[in-house]
Amino acid sequence: MECKPELLKDIPLFSLLDDEEAAVLASQVELRTFAPRERIYKAGDAGAQAYVVISGRVTVFTVDQDQQEVVIDEPGGGDFFGFASMLEQTPHQTSAMAIEESVCLEVSRDDIAVLLSRKPMAGMDLLTTLGRQVHAAQGLVRVRASRNPNDLIEKEATTGERIADHVARFGGSWTFIITFAALLTVYTAANIFLDRQAWDPYPFILLNLFLSMLAAVQAPVIMMSQNRQDTKDRLRAELDFDVNRRAESEIQGLAQRLIVLDQKLDDVADALRKKGI
Repeated sequence: MECKPELLKDIPLFSLLDDEEAAVLASQVELRTFAPRERIYKAGDAGAQAYVVISGRVTVFTVDQDQQEVVIDEPGGGDFFGFASMLEQTPHQTSAMAIEESVCLEVSRDDIAVLLSRKPMAGMDLLTTLGRQVHAAQGLVRVRASRNPNDLIEKEATTGERIADHVARFGGSWTFIITFAALLTVYTAANIFLDRQAWDPYPFILLNLFLSMLAAVQAPVIMMSQNRQDTKDRLRAELDFDVNRRAESEIQGLAQRLIVLDQKLDDVADALRKKGI
């Protein structure tokens, strides 16, 4: 299907092209319509063409080592996909399929080459737009990477909170218990041995004062550390909820695909029965 230059001006990737550049590119590319569930390309196919979504929605996915389908992107109107393989002339590393009836602009490396040969400055416009897309992708990666709860908590932790963590970690260790027990034993033994000359004779009132002060300070410090642990647990729960929600969405999508497949099989069976096969 022939593409009109006006259509290219509404696509972010080509929005910076002037009228002449848009006309040159429009004469090279073509529009293709894909039915729902129609595969646009699959992993391993030659990356001769890339696509820009004009209308509809497409899913770009791959299969991981566990043979699980992983959705990479779901480009909609104005988004593009498959450009890396097209520009490098390498096989596609992902598969693409139309989720609903979609109209896509099919672009090849030769189309871009013709545009650049006639309008060299158009390359800067395309690079500018692609650069924005790269920055957006990098920002998304940074946001997703920063969702590690431990990293988020440590980044926002104050000096007092870090000290509280160290105090709670040391106060709940065998090192602290053994050291504290040894000091108490030495303290009480020394005061018993010195008898009347002891600085804190039995019942060790000064020692009880020190222990009470230590407990009064240590308890809120440990509570501060526990509050930070509660924050970590709450953030982990939120992340788990997000993962479970995405997993639920994937399961629902898989169920829908199975239903569509079952319906297609019923249609084929009906067609075969009508033909008497």
